[in-house]
Amino acid sequence: MSPTLTAIAGAAPAIAMLGAFACIIGGGMLIAKQRDVKKGVLMLVMAAVLIGNVLIWTL
Repeated sequence: MSPTLTAIAGAAPAIAMLGAFACIIGGGMLIAKQRDVKKGVLMLVMAAVLIGNVLIWTL
């Protein structure tokens, strides 16, 4: 594999985790403020899927 692809593959789990944390914070805020509970729950589910993907990639 080329060095560029190796660098991207190394950064992908970190970027996915940042996205998961953003979804957890955003979804939690939507649920807490009673603005759009359905979208908040979907964001939390998406965060769980992202975390699951990172676990699969790293193990």
